[in-house]
Amino acid sequence: MNKLTLLLVIVFFLSISKTNAQFENVQKGQFGFTVGAAHYFGDLNNRAAVNRPKLAVGGFYRKQFGNYTGLRLSAHYAQLGYSDVYSKNDYQKSRNLSFNTNIWEVALQGDFNFFKYIPEDGEHLFTPYVTLGVGIFSYDPYAFYQGQKILLRPLNTEGQTFYQDRKAYGLMALCFPIGIGFKYSINQNLNLSFEVAHRFTRTDYLDDVSTTYIGTDKFPPVNGIPTLASIMQDRSFELGEPIGVEGRQRGFSKQKDQYTIAEVGLSINLTSYRCPPVNR
Repeated sequence: MNKLTLLLVIVFFLSISKTNAQFENVQKGQFGFTVGAAHYFGDLNNRAAVNRPKLAVGGFYRKQFGNYTGLRLSAHYAQLGYSDVYSKNDYQKSRNLSFNTNIWEVALQGDFNFFKYIPEDGEHLFTPYVTLGVGIFSYDPYAFYQGQKILLRPLNTEGQTFYQDRKAYGLMALCFPIGIGFKYSINQNLNLSFEVAHRFTRTDYLDDVSTTYIGTDKFPPVNGIPTLASIMQDRSFELGEPIGVEGRQRGFSKQKDQYTIAEVGLSINLTSYRCPPVNR
């Protein structure tokens, strides 16, 4: 009896699939490239100003499951950076910190169309959509001092080797993209899209800024010359009186860093087909 029931269920779903195939065009997948801009939000840009966009490029493969949903594997390279120079807050201006980093990201996302999307159908050529997923990315913050590029992580600027509760941060972290987009079928083979996706991350060290100053005494000079770590952990001296006394706020550790990528994409329909119409 159970075998008969299972057989009937299989036949039922197969008949539904066959019926749907008679009435719908099914696009199976896309491969594409994107170019746009990325922007950082975090301890150096805590007012969500959008004034320092940087380059972002990417590629993706999207597997379609019908005309409304798809699963996308994407890869991005993006540049992020910011400086206290751009802040309107007097304390942040005097803090005088800055950073840059390169982002290499891989993500798996679900895409959900608002409308049925069938390239070259004549009626279903565009749709807005939402996307969300999970990814992993690498980063390595650096800054410039006297024209020289200085990697910040090895300097332990917030006492990662002095306090047990401040362990050295890694160079990889999770991110959670969520965004909206719009895509349009140029012809049977090509699609044009625009997307804005925000990334919530699991690190507060994209910018090498998170907690408090630990004081210059933790970075003693060598032969009377201040070390790079001492200089880079508190650069307020370049503008006036140093502010980096031990325990004073340097960042805000309760909120993780974030970034957004806005991009235009061009994709190719790798395997799409038009099912024959139903005979009447």
